[in-house]
Amino acid sequence: MSSHPTTVAPTDSNNGALISSERVTGTDVYNRDGEKLGSVEAMMIDKMSGQVRFAVMSFGGFLGMGEKYHQLPWNGMSYDLDQKGYVVNLSREALKAAPVFTREEIDSFDYGDKSASIDSYYGKIDGFQNRSN
Repeated sequence: MSSHPTTVAPTDSNNGALISSERVTGTDVYNRDGEKLGSVEAMMIDKMSGQVRFAVMSFGGFLGMGEKYHQLPWNGMSYDLDQKGYVVNLSREALKAAPVFTREEIDSFDYGDKSASIDSYYGKIDGFQNRSN
């Protein structure tokens, strides 16, 4: 990772910042220290506004078995042009303490009732609050 990465907010609309959701899936996610934390498994989109609310990041497991998932608020992710991946302001310790889900829990997750718990956790971390979706 370069000492001064070039990042853009995921919702930035300058110079080709739009990307197909198919290309986002599988993109690596790093912390600010350049450590790979996982990769984007899916994006959760608000049906009414059309805005991406969460990136589902997969980590761990082997050949799809035993994987766990974090739902990272999209507004806390920036794309690093040098890394060719997303960067979040999360230490490994903060990630270990974050809400974690199985594939089955992700597939049946009630965003109406439970997304506030995710927002509450990440809202205490610099970089995830005070940015528009």
